[in-house]
Amino acid sequence: MKYHKPKKIKRGDLIGLISPASPPPDPNMIESGVKYIESLGYKTTLAKNVGKVRGYLAGTDEERVEDIHQMFSDKNVKAIFSLRGGYGAFRMLDKIDYKLIKNNPKIFVGFSEITALQMAFLSKTKLISFAGPMVLPNFSSEVSSFTEDNFWKVITSSKIKSTVKIEILNESSLTNSVKVIGKVVGGNLAVLSAMIGTDYLPNFKNKILLLEEISEPPYKIDRMLNQLRLHNIFNEVKGIILGDFIDCIEQDKNKNTMELTDVLSDYFESLSIPVIKSFPFGHSKNIVTLPIGCKIEINLKKGIIEFSEAGVK
Repeated sequence: MKYHKPKKIKRGDLIGLISPASPPPDPNMIESGVKYIESLGYKTTLAKNVGKVRGYLAGTDEERVEDIHQMFSDKNVKAIFSLRGGYGAFRMLDKIDYKLIKNNPKIFVGFSEITALQMAFLSKTKLISFAGPMVLPNFSSEVSSFTEDNFWKVITSSKIKSTVKIEILNESSLTNSVKVIGKVVGGNLAVLSAMIGTDYLPNFKNKILLLEEISEPPYKIDRMLNQLRLHNIFNEVKGIILGDFIDCIEQDKNKNTMELTDVLSDYFESLSIPVIKSFPFGHSKNIVTLPIGCKIEINLKKGIIEFSEAGVK
């Protein structure tokens, strides 16, 4: 199935900034992020409802949907960056005009809660989006050179070819695999597990599944992975990439618990497909930007993932 690539951006282009989930904890951080982006030669524009707050949401569902529609319909906006994740993108999935997005393909960037929108865009419009840094916190404080170098190359070049070194979690279970090629899908584990059973997830058949998480104790990670297992996803995909699992520990010292490594081993160690561990992606400083829906190659012999297909045209 052919997915649609957005056009690459160049210096001088206008980048739209939206809050599709939770509001920024500190509005001043937006200004800092804007200064960084503009210092690189780009222009920025804030969506109409940025700054609104409704509890843990960055405004009402209708306001946040309006911002998405505004940015995709504005011909001057060439890329759309999420200010942050948090919670709330789920609530908009049945309210979005996917025909509008399909007819106006643009670079769309975010991760964590933004996974919900990226999966829906891929499922409903076949739009390639980018699991990558957000304005808060990636571009609003000290910017990682690793993160920024990778990110800007990915969205500004249609000729990019790069590799990332990897570690294999289940090497002893792999017998005949040397190279595995597939389109990467996924993102945040909690978001993906909560989307199962809806019409907004893409087909996982022969894909490479990306997973990351933050601040969930091992028993909740266990529950979410089991949800994916029962849905047969691990048997459908050709490979799995485990990104960062930050602070995924049991905070209550009086509770019996398993270690996260034990939970991951239970689900992945015996699989006959390659499972990559500790991949630099997620809620951490140094992250690789992944074009969701593009082909990548897991080369087990060389111990690398190769990005041989650009996410932009």
